Amino acid sequence: MIGNRMIVAGAVATAALLALPVTAQSAQKVGVIEVQRIVQESAVGKESLARIQKVQVAKQEDLGKRQTELRDLEKRIQEQGKSLSEEAMEKLQKDYQTKALDLKRFQDDAQRELEELQRKELGELERRVLPVIEAVSKEQGYSMVFNKFQSGLLHADGSVDITDAVIQKFNTAIAAAPKTDAKPAPAAATAPKK
Repeated sequence: MIGNRMIVAGAVATAALLALPVTAQSAQKVGVIEVQRIVQESAVGKESLARIQKVQVAKQEDLGKRQTELRDLEKRIQEQGKSLSEEAMEKLQKDYQTKALDLKRFQDDAQRELEELQRKELGELERRVLPVIEAVSKEQGYSMVFNKFQSGLLHADGSVDITDAVIQKFNTAIAAAPKTDAKPAPAAATAPKK
């Protein structure tokens, strides 16, 4: 009998302990954000994307010019190949190989440069938006906020998505912040004293 009472008491104590975390967890509010929307819809995100796109367009234009030069050289080799001396033909082929290698290097370098620029821009955006996410979380009483699509989350009720609030507060904070990029006005020149 004493053994049965201890088993029952142990079971009750275990059930009570197991129930504590569930109660504590249910009192916590969990939110989610869509990082991609913050990047695409916030003022800072739009500026970052514009800078990345500007570099990307410049690289694509340069790539297009290089590809055209290479095609023109290839066409010249095909059209004039039989009429050129062996020495002139070798020089054209060497030029073609050099330009083809330069084109490949340019593509690789441009890809690396764009990836680095994206990492830099998105890193800066993340650094600036994290305090805003924390502030919105505190204001709305969220104890945890997850990245909606990169956290392994499969579903979240729309009522826990705080992306709109984060974007609004982020844009407001950026608009209200003094511009640090502005250069100070030059000091008035003073005439030397005589």
